[in-house]
Amino acid sequence: MKALLTTTLAAAALSATLILRAEDKAAAAPATAERNTLTDAETQAGWTLLFNGKDLAGWTNFKSDKIRPGWKVIDGTLACADPHDAGDLCTTAQYDWFELQLEFQMGEGANSGVIFHATDAEGAVWATGPELQLEDNAKAKDPERCGWLYGLYKPEIDPKTGKPLDATRPAGQWNHLRLVISPEKCTHEINGVKYFEYVLGSDDFKKRVAASKFGVMKNFAKVPKGYLCLQGDHGKVSFRNIKLKPLPAAK
Repeated sequence: MKALLTTTLAAAALSATLILRAEDKAAAAPATAERNTLTDAETQAGWTLLFNGKDLAGWTNFKSDKIRPGWKVIDGTLACADPHDAGDLCTTAQYDWFELQLEFQMGEGANSGVIFHATDAEGAVWATGPELQLEDNAKAKDPERCGWLYGLYKPEIDPKTGKPLDATRPAGQWNHLRLVISPEKCTHEINGVKYFEYVLGSDDFKKRVAASKFGVMKNFAKVPKGYLCLQGDHGKVSFRNIKLKPLPAAK
């Protein structure tokens, strides 16, 4: 009788475990299905999806009508899988004022960036468009850290660490980026933490540009509209859930 009871209890425990696993799997499935899609509310609010998770429609390499083989779609992500043969990837459309949200995952020691208002006026996207730096802060060599506006703006010192505020997660983990580019102010956020604000074309912005390496670049940050680009030549990086909402022009 005791053996029968033990067997019955063991079977019940196994059944409960299998049910819980099935429930966990079912709960996780919708999250996977929702990647690279927009909700009805987002569509009504004016958001557009820049990456559908299936192909690279809407993107091309800088000054090219093709995409180099280093960029691939892998498991629903837009991945710079081979930075030696990827180059900067740009939207075919141009944008002026917008809110951009995306998720990114850095490879170990990798360095990338999101460049906005880039044009064909120079030989590289960063020579015309400001760059929001993306980086594995722990092992990348570039001193400009993740979330900074390259060479121009960085967060305030975090009193807890004595270093600039850093909300990024380690290489191999997903991070969320929110970038707002509007006539009134621009905002950088990493994982829900606001880093700083600035105004494009303001006296402060111009002063910082003049004091940086971009000061000698005659076409840097000169136009309020251009391509949105992903840097792809300094390490492996993946993106997903890339969406953009146009914002009103200056009044």
